Amino acid sequence: MTTLSPENSLSARRSASFILGLHPLVRTEAWKFLTGYYSWQSSRDERLTVDSTRRKNYKVLCEMYEKIQPLLENLHRNFIETRNNIAYDIQRLYDKDPLGNVLIDKKRLEKILLLSYVCNTQAEYQQGFHEMVMLFQLMVEHDHETFWLFQFFLQKTEHSCVINIGVGKNLDMLNNLINILDPLFAEHLRGKGAGAVQSLFPWFCLCFQRAFKSFDDVWRLWEVLLTGKPCRNFQVLVAYSMLQMVREQVLQESMNGDDILLACNNLIDLDADELISAACMVYAELMQNDVPQPLKDFFL
Repeated sequence: MTTLSPENSLSARRSASFILGLHPLVRTEAWKFLTGYYSWQSSRDERLTVDSTRRKNYKVLCEMYEKIQPLLENLHRNFIETRNNIAYDIQRLYDKDPLGNVLIDKKRLEKILLLSYVCNTQAEYQQGFHEMVMLFQLMVEHDHETFWLFQFFLQKTEHSCVINIGVGKNLDMLNNLINILDPLFAEHLRGKGAGAVQSLFPWFCLCFQRAFKSFDDVWRLWEVLLTGKPCRNFQVLVAYSMLQMVREQVLQESMNGDDILLACNNLIDLDADELISAACMVYAELMQNDVPQPLKDFFL
């Protein structure tokens, strides 16, 4: 804080505390507002109507899928391949808690993923979606809620976790961010560490799900992403903050790209609050720099 101007220091403090986290008892309902499932201005009766409509629409989509499934199997090779990929991913998914209790219904999860693949032409199925949707299924009770929350989450986060839409842009902006804020590290990454940043695409594809010590930490970060505070595309600032955790080791040991990737993959059991605070500080620092317009537009 002492390295920042008083104005930006205050801004950083406010950014770091803009959301205190949601209590588990209110998370399910709160997420419906954060994602846009419900309007913030809606009354209780209006929300009951909206939920009923979303349930009916989900049922219609399921019925439509059952009707066109034979057609998809005969005419679209990608459908059969994707269905097999989904089945394989779900089969490998660990679905029990430490006590051996079953956490999720894999059949229901498979159905939701297939329906999402068929209905969402922007975000075709990619490996990792099964883990993301599992967290939605753990949060809510009904399949229609899981389906719509996932769709709205993708929209609200500008499809930033989708490979053919947002992931590549995130990686490019992460490179730009390193060049501006840490030229020494950027020089190493361009040289001996070439390719390391581009190899970090799983961070974005999974919205950092594997980096945290608990599901609560994952939900905590995702809630921040949904608020759009302190800025758009906050996920890139999170990735930069994680890279800074291995920076000293990378430079001291003069690591190459593969070793840097291994060090990054070893970033697990992180605390969401600490990471969010670090990313907010990066944002405050960035705003003090002469930022190129494309980068500024990306965050503002």
